[in-house]
Amino acid sequence: MDSSTVKKYLPWLVATALFMEQLDATVVNTAIPSIAASLGVTPLSLKSVVTSYILGLAVGIPVSGWMADRFGTRRVFLTAIGIFTSSSVLCGLSVNAEMLTAARLLQGLGGAMMMPVGRLAIVRTFPKSELLGAMNFVIIPALIGPLLGPTVGGLMVHWTSWRAIFFINVPFGLIAMFLVYRHMPDYHGDERRPLDVLGLILFSTGTAILSWLLEIFGEHTLSGMTMALLLVLSIALLASYALHASRIKFPLLRLTLLKVRTFRISVVGGFVTRLGVGGLPFLLPLLYQLGLGLPAWQSGLLMMPSAAAAMGMKLIAPKVLARFGYRQVLVANTLCIGVTIFLFGQVGPNTPLAAIVCISLMQGFFNSLQFSSMNTLAYADIETRDTSMASTISSSFQQLSMSFGLAAGSLVTAWFLGRVPQTNQVLVTGALHHAFDTLAVLTVVSAVIFWRLRREDGDSISRGREKAAEAEPVAQQA
Repeated sequence: MDSSTVKKYLPWLVATALFMEQLDATVVNTAIPSIAASLGVTPLSLKSVVTSYILGLAVGIPVSGWMADRFGTRRVFLTAIGIFTSSSVLCGLSVNAEMLTAARLLQGLGGAMMMPVGRLAIVRTFPKSELLGAMNFVIIPALIGPLLGPTVGGLMVHWTSWRAIFFINVPFGLIAMFLVYRHMPDYHGDERRPLDVLGLILFSTGTAILSWLLEIFGEHTLSGMTMALLLVLSIALLASYALHASRIKFPLLRLTLLKVRTFRISVVGGFVTRLGVGGLPFLLPLLYQLGLGLPAWQSGLLMMPSAAAAMGMKLIAPKVLARFGYRQVLVANTLCIGVTIFLFGQVGPNTPLAAIVCISLMQGFFNSLQFSSMNTLAYADIETRDTSMASTISSSFQQLSMSFGLAAGSLVTAWFLGRVPQTNQVLVTGALHHAFDTLAVLTVVSAVIFWRLRREDGDSISRGREKAAEAEPVAQQA
C-alpha cells in the first residue's frame, strides 16, 4: 500500500469514524422525550439508553489495544465500524426500550474500538515530526461532535422521526468501511501477548460501574447508601487491577508506561483539565435557556461558534507549538481556558449577543488547541512498540475524564442551584455564574501539572527534533 496514499486518506477516515461516534453519543439525549413517547414509556426510564452506551465504551476500550496487536488495525477497525453501523440499524428498528438499550450497548462496544485503534494507526503511520498535523486534524470531530449533537438531534426529531438519528449512520458507516478496506494500514504488535482475562474483568467492571455512577449522579434513582457501596466496589476493583497488573508479564494495561514523564503529564493533566471543561456542555444550555430565556434552537446555535473556532484552530496550532513549545502553550492555554469559563460566568440577560459569540469563539479555539497539544504530547517519548498500549491507556483515561467532567458540572450546578426555583431567572443566573466560576478555578489549577514540563519536551513532535534520553527510567515490560 502506497505510503503517500495512506497518509492522504487515513486522517479523513479516522476523523469521519470519530465524528460519527461523537455525534451519535450526544445526539440521542435530545431525542429521549420523542423516543419515550414512541415506545410508550417515561423519559426517565430511558436513561439506560444513554448509560448502556457509556458502559459499552468502558468495557470495550481497554481490550482494543490487545485486539489491534493480535488481529491487525485494519481488521479491528473494519469490524468496529461494522458493529457500530449494524447496531445503529438495530437501534432505529427497536420496538421497545429493552431492545434499544441492548442495541446501544452493542453500539458502544463498536465505538470503543474506533478511537484507540484509529489513533494507533495515525501514530504508527506518521513520523513524530508529522504527527501533530495529522492528530490535529483528527481531533476536530471529537470537539465539534458534542457541540453539534444537541442541535442536530433537535432538528432531526422536529422534522423527521427519532429513528432517523440512527439510520443516518448507515451511509457514513458503509463509506467508512469501503475506505478502511482500501486505505487502512494493517499494523500488528511486535509480539503475541496473551489476553489478560482477569485484568479485563477487574478493570472493565470497575470502570463500567464508576462511569455508570457518574452518569446517573444526582438523579436520586438510587439511595445514597447504594451509590456509596457501588463507589467503594468500583474503587476496590480498580485497585485490585493495579495490584494484579504489577505482578504479571502481560497486563491488559501496562501502567508502568506512566513512568514516561511526558506521557504521565499528558494523561494526568488532561484528566484534571477535563474536570473543568467537561462541565461546559451541561452548563451552557442551562445558561442560555434558563438564564437568558432563549428557546432550545437558539441555544443550540450559540454552540456553533465554538465548533467553528475549533475547526479554524487546526490551521495555526502547529505553528504555535513550533514557536513556543508544549510547556509554554499548555500552561498559558490552560489559563486562557479558565478565563473564558470565567467570562461565561459574567453573561447575563443584558449581555450583547456579539459578546457571547466572541466568548464562544475563544472557548472553542483554546479548547481545540488544548486537546491537540495534550493528545500529541502523549506520544512524544513513547517507543513504537508501546504505541498500542499508550493509545489504550490514554483512551481509557479520557473516557473516565469525560464522565468525571460531566459529573463535576452536574455536582457544582446542583450545589449552587439548591432549591432555587427554575422560574426565577435572576436567581438561576446567579447560581450558574457561581458554577462557572468554580469550574474556571478548577481548570486554572490544572495548569500546575503542565508547569512540570521541561522546555524541550515534545520537540520531537512540534519541531521535529529528537530528544536525549530521559534521566527517568522509561517503562519496560513488567
